[in-house]
Amino acid sequence: METTNLTGDDLVKVLATLASPQRIRVLAALSAGPTYVSQLARDLGISRALLQVHLKRLETAGLVAARIEVSDDGKAMKFYAVAPFDLHLTLRELTAAARTLPDAAEHGGSARKEA
Repeated sequence: METTNLTGDDLVKVLATLASPQRIRVLAALSAGPTYVSQLARDLGISRALLQVHLKRLETAGLVAARIEVSDDGKAMKFYAVAPFDLHLTLRELTAAARTLPDAAEHGGSARKEA
């Protein structure tokens, strides 16, 4: 994932995704290399169903990628890996991303007009 020139919406999505301790643990576990859901769930001590929720969110944000592999016995296994990313947030990048966000008034909030 290219993390420079993120739109405001993309930045909010990535930061909201990373705001979960469980998703940070998932990324840390995947940093050791690709693995399949059952193994990752055992390693993290969480259910596969809950892990799938976190993986879907990470995948939607572009932080992990999945691929299907067929084992020797013909069983399809879905492997997950960290997608390459380098998130370096500066005030300049934050300001540029903020310019792409819709006005608060468009979302039912009250926007303060600048003088």
